[in-house]
Amino acid sequence: MKRLRSKYPILEFDPDQEAVIEPRRVIKPADVPTHCVVTFFQDVITRLQETGQATVIASLSSEIGTHPVYELDMDGQRVALFHPGVGAPLAACMLEEVIALGCEKFIACGGAGVLDEAIALGHIVVPTAAMRDEGTSYHYLPPGREVAACPAAVTAIERTLKGHNIEYVLAKTWTTDAIYRETLTKVQLRRAEGCATVEMEAAALFAVAQFRGVTFGQLLYGGDDVSSDEWDSRLWDKQTSVREKLLWLAAEACLAL
Repeated sequence: MKRLRSKYPILEFDPDQEAVIEPRRVIKPADVPTHCVVTFFQDVITRLQETGQATVIASLSSEIGTHPVYELDMDGQRVALFHPGVGAPLAACMLEEVIALGCEKFIACGGAGVLDEAIALGHIVVPTAAMRDEGTSYHYLPPGREVAACPAAVTAIERTLKGHNIEYVLAKTWTTDAIYRETLTKVQLRRAEGCATVEMEAAALFAVAQFRGVTFGQLLYGGDDVSSDEWDSRLWDKQTSVREKLLWLAAEACLAL
């Protein structure tokens, strides 16, 4: 038996590729597109389904219930779409299962808190890397402070945004497990390390993608402001038009991979 024991269990990374439960053993491959958009915008998914633009092509399940995988038509090209849930553990599990279904190239889109009030509500941030202040990524990669987004995915996103003359910020994001423990001291520390945003999934999703050998990048839009000791929601989750536009930009960037 290999020696993994560390002072802290979260640092006991095991590089074995085979786990007791492997996604490919429990999830059968399906007729799904290679390209896939991962979105945290359930309101947008619902609207696309109601208007017939998103159709269910597969269904995953958990104790929460069913997790549909949809298909979009993008000028005659197939693009898969799914909501990964909120928080790193669930999002990582959903990504694992969609990879097992057969998707290989991913662009995610979601909202994030901003660590700098100068980042306007709705302004796009493209993460180049994520600070690993969550637990899930440590089961996929050796311990480290950050994990990088796939460079090819970042390039595809940048080309897409530039093609539409959309301004954006290229920066690191801070992934945390605890939204109620974003202290001002930690916010200042993360800003000093180059983080522009804070969210709950990017580090885990980047780590899963690296471990499974798939392409993964992400688009974020500036949401609530956590840059000072008084939180400003800025009604970030009500920006319906911004959210849907971001989804279609993600789909375009994904198809460019």
